[in-house]
Amino acid sequence: MSRIRILSSICLLSVALFLSHAAIAQGTPPDASRIAQDIAAAGSLRTQSQRLAKLHLQGAMGIDAVRARRDVQSGSDSVDALFGRLAGYAQKPETRRAYLRCATVWLELREVLLRTPAATRDERINQLADDLMIASGKLVLQIESQAEVSGGRLLDLSTRLNMLGQRLARLYLQIQAGDRSQGVRLDVEQARREFATGLGELDAARENSAASRQAIALARNQWIFFDIAISQLDPAVRKDGQAARNVATSSERIAQMLDEASAQYARDYGAGPVTGKR
Repeated sequence: MSRIRILSSICLLSVALFLSHAAIAQGTPPDASRIAQDIAAAGSLRTQSQRLAKLHLQGAMGIDAVRARRDVQSGSDSVDALFGRLAGYAQKPETRRAYLRCATVWLELREVLLRTPAATRDERINQLADDLMIASGKLVLQIESQAEVSGGRLLDLSTRLNMLGQRLARLYLQIQAGDRSQGVRLDVEQARREFATGLGELDAARENSAASRQAIALARNQWIFFDIAISQLDPAVRKDGQAARNVATSSERIAQMLDEASAQYARDYGAGPVTGKR
């Protein structure tokens, strides 16, 4: 392990210890708003795992490359901040393993991502992105299980949909970059079905406030255009790379809408009751 990675690991664990000791000293009970925000933060880790891999590939393919590489840097900084927010979970028995697994995978993924893209495909990045996606998904569920936050299920679902949108874009770009494996195409179709089903579930949820329903409606509008772009896997309709550009840009727009939806769910549910689990 490089010296930089060792130092980064020490920093992460030091922050975790500081925050956890501070929380114990204060002796405060679980707060609904804080728990809701933590669920959203862990969900953002899951989304960024796929988004950053997508942006790396996008830059390597020359699709708005300068902006894509800049977004990899800013997105990596955002992930570092998310780990800082969630650091206290490294000291909780129920969440320690998942948090440390996320942190370990992220240290390697961040190092690889910030290299200048030299090829259109990087299997190690995709592998690490999926490892972080799985680990952060477990962390989301474990944080949610620590307190009974009303509506946490929909908050979790909205962040999962955001991850699926980024994963769809990443898989599509893999195909455009030359990955012809049947498994990737099957993953695209599975993710499309899951996204459409989940978005319908969010839209129909009785727990929606007027604000969260409006945010989901905006996401549905973006999904229409995104789904059309994703469907253009046939080389005959790719139009000299325009479909790939459409996927890249529309995936960012749908991420913005779903970020707004998740933030609204966090606000709505953060105002509800919370019961800490010991």
